[in-house]
Amino acid sequence: MLNKLLTAAALLLTLNLQAQEEPLRFAFLTDTHLALGSHSFSDLRLCIQDINKQDSLDFVILGGDITDFGTDEEIGAAKALLDSLRKPYYLVAGNHDAKWSESGCNTFKNVFGYEHFEFEAGGWRFLGCNCGPDMRMAPALLPRESMTWLEGLSSGKPSIFINHYPQDTSVLNYFDVTRALKKAGVRFEIGGHWHQNRPLNYDGIPAVLGRSSLADSRVPAGYNVFRLWRDSVSVSERRPNAGGAEVINWYSAPLPPVVDTTKYDPHGLPSSYPWLRYDINERYPQVRELWKIQEDANIVSGFARKGARAWYATSSGSVRCIRLRDGKRLWSKDLPGKIFSTPAVSGSTLVVGCTDGGIYALNARNGRIRWCVRAGKSVLASPVIYDGKVFAGASDGVFRALDLRSGKTVWEYAGVEGFVECRPMVDAQQVVFGSWSGRLYSLDTGTGELQWVWRCSRSSRMYSPAACWPVKAAGRIFFANPDRKVYVLDAASGQELFVLDGGREAIGLSSDGTTVLVKTMFNSSYAFRADAAGPELLWNVPNGTHYEIGPTQIIEIGGQVLTPTDKGNLFSLSLKDGSLQWIHKFSVALINPLQAWTHKGRTRILASAMDGTIVLLEVSPV
Repeated sequence: MLNKLLTAAALLLTLNLQAQEEPLRFAFLTDTHLALGSHSFSDLRLCIQDINKQDSLDFVILGGDITDFGTDEEIGAAKALLDSLRKPYYLVAGNHDAKWSESGCNTFKNVFGYEHFEFEAGGWRFLGCNCGPDMRMAPALLPRESMTWLEGLSSGKPSIFINHYPQDTSVLNYFDVTRALKKAGVRFEIGGHWHQNRPLNYDGIPAVLGRSSLADSRVPAGYNVFRLWRDSVSVSERRPNAGGAEVINWYSAPLPPVVDTTKYDPHGLPSSYPWLRYDINERYPQVRELWKIQEDANIVSGFARKGARAWYATSSGSVRCIRLRDGKRLWSKDLPGKIFSTPAVSGSTLVVGCTDGGIYALNARNGRIRWCVRAGKSVLASPVIYDGKVFAGASDGVFRALDLRSGKTVWEYAGVEGFVECRPMVDAQQVVFGSWSGRLYSLDTGTGELQWVWRCSRSSRMYSPAACWPVKAAGRIFFANPDRKVYVLDAASGQELFVLDGGREAIGLSSDGTTVLVKTMFNSSYAFRADAAGPELLWNVPNGTHYEIGPTQIIEIGGQVLTPTDKGNLFSLSLKDGSLQWIHKFSVALINPLQAWTHKGRTRILASAMDGTIVLLEVSPV
């Protein structure tokens, strides 16, 4: 009863203070999902027209998922429409802007001019940044660069934070984000993603999510208007119509300073952390970390390895070489765009794709550029070096075969629909890769001529076989698709032989090429023979990963089926029967493609995660 009286008194005081001052007013639009040819543009245009009629509004904030698929065309059309606003506007990217971006998130940054914003108005500081995941299917993760920005903000200023995602366990590093926000003085948070108005609270920080601007069968197009005083906020929804707008007041709250009272364990995880913790490592002492480093940016691709060295790239555009013995950096080369491409190495040449549109060949010893071939758009895909040639897809509809020594074009296939993200399967007979157009292509390795095209029966581009690295064995092509199926095709004809349920985008082969390995979305893994006559499984087991959407390739070494996850946990299952061998946690983020080898009778695993963590593991026989 006392708590209710105190709350009522606080609200009464807030109303009295509100009556004494003029509030700051701003519009909040989110989840516009602009897609060419859809009603999304007319819905947003209606909202903009209503906003432009209101002289009392000071500015507009957009909370992400501005576009539906992150294409250059969608982003350009979005900019043109948003520029019709007669108020200043500020925006952040959402997962739809970043996950399926043909430019690797470069176009969004270049068109709008930033990836995070900070400004002050009405005695408040407004902070906004992108949410991830960039280019890989995984839960949201505020990029390392954004975290560095947040952690470097001055404290003491009353602040409001805008991000597309709710800052709860929807975001893999939510606890680090909340800790940084409290230190910076954030008293209120605004987001989208759920397409509905919803009040929330993030460990003491009050928050709201806003409705989508899109109309549906239940509600017309609309947006929210915020009124902000020195220590309180109210929110109303506006639904524009021919007579003006329907207004629905749905939220009001005081905004006092927030104190961080959260308790963290020795690894920095709060009690609310719902997944495997680092103490899981104590159960499996046969796995130890030889060294571990933290990069200054996200890593969203795998490694190239040769001898005593390894090479990788950061999403910020740096290609780096380290010594495997101790992780010491030997050199770093900055390229002019973000990098989501896993490098390939042959001899003394390292090849990697870049979102500036370049396929770069570097001297693997020192990072100097040997040659660069320009594509018409970003190169997100990972190259393969085979028989003295570089095979790589891009976002410009062209798949290329280049001479490794000179970079000269050997052949081009210019009939690719959608953009290419994956690493192709290459052998003497064919080059196989998927694109974000629902298609899987097979080209002749020597000439680049089209052999066959497989098409997904689902019409949405989001069901494309584009993120999976396809594999080949027993004269067949295997890939896992976002429609939650694994497809088995005849390699020569592309004919569909049979289909299995349960996969998403992660697949792999045993080291001897006899067994296909699959991880499903829902806590299971299975295996089947590559030459099986039909969908008969060798084993199908619960794997302990629970809900799991990471697309990273599965590999096998020494009977260990190494299964990366989207939450920094690496699982090893027995090739023989799928039984759990060990688990090791080294991060909270998506694990990238691995490198594994045998050293003095022990398995060594070089792994990285999207948050920029790199580790060298050694597994002893049990």
